[in-house]
Amino acid sequence: MSKYAPRLKKVYEEKIAPELFKELGYTSTMQTPRITKIVVSMGIGEALANKKLLDAAATDLGLITGQKAVKTKAKKSIANFKLRQGQEIGVMVTLRGARMYEFLDRFVNVALPRVKDFRGINPNGFDGHGNYSLGITEQIIFPEIDFDKIERVAGLNINVVTTAKTDAEAKALLVKFGMPFRK
Repeated sequence: MSKYAPRLKKVYEEKIAPELFKELGYTSTMQTPRITKIVVSMGIGEALANKKLLDAAATDLGLITGQKAVKTKAKKSIANFKLRQGQEIGVMVTLRGARMYEFLDRFVNVALPRVKDFRGINPNGFDGHGNYSLGITEQIIFPEIDFDKIERVAGLNINVVTTAKTDAEAKALLVKFGMPFRK
């Protein structure tokens, strides 16, 4: 009986990791950068007035990622936004392991090509420590979302956390995974 492994994980272990090991000139295989987790989040500012939007966003995020979304709360009160500490204002999912590879595969190969006027993702989304963040303006690029059943079109943030020490190493890793960076 063979244990299931996502396609992208096999590609990483058999092809990407050895190539990066040679290209970046490491002395140990443990130095090779890898993706540790992907955090997908949605901030729903209008949820202060309409709680139904937050539940709809949680459902959408659950469909997109295949994992139940957690509602996030405001850390502090901001009077200008009529926001109180502890109010629910967003949803998030942290993906690790097989679900992470499956999501990345679907995101790069299915969802990104569906973005209208797509010319590549921004290469300036690195944080200086080898992690990459990008924002998507519409959740409807994912085929799991039924356009007729959504409450409202919302954006989402995707953070890819890697073990890379520098942005150059992280970019090399993500390019090998098929992320289409803008030239």
